[in-house]
Amino acid sequence: MKQQKGFTLIELIVVIVILGILAATALPKFVDLSGQARIASLNGAAGAVRSAANLAHAASLAAGGNSVTIEGTAYTMVNNYPAAADIAALAGISASTGYTLPAVAAGVATVEVTGAAAVATCSFTYTQSAAANSPPTFSALSTAGC
Repeated sequence: MKQQKGFTLIELIVVIVILGILAATALPKFVDLSGQARIASLNGAAGAVRSAANLAHAASLAAGGNSVTIEGTAYTMVNNYPAAADIAALAGISASTGYTLPAVAAGVATVEVTGAAAVATCSFTYTQSAAANSPPTFSALSTAGC
């Protein structure tokens, strides 16, 4: 008499049930990755703006004027720091890179992540320098709506 080898139907069902339970517990972990991605994108944009402001500041000090030319483009400086109207271009941030840039008002530029449910609450602001020897200010990241 030959002995057959293999899995019984009950063993296969138990394995499928265990895999289903594991999938059900792991699914919530991967559902909200889009919000985390927008926050990471916003952090990257904030870092790019800070770096661009510092590099332009150094270039302005070296040039000694109210305008600097970086990579063939002239940028306006306010107290040796980039004007709010120019900071997005200096940092390489635009609508084509995933950001919404509302109009600059009173020397304040707001950078918002495109695609957030409430875009205005997934943002940060850059306020240009208000006085000589005073650096620009950056708001804390607003991530409530990301």
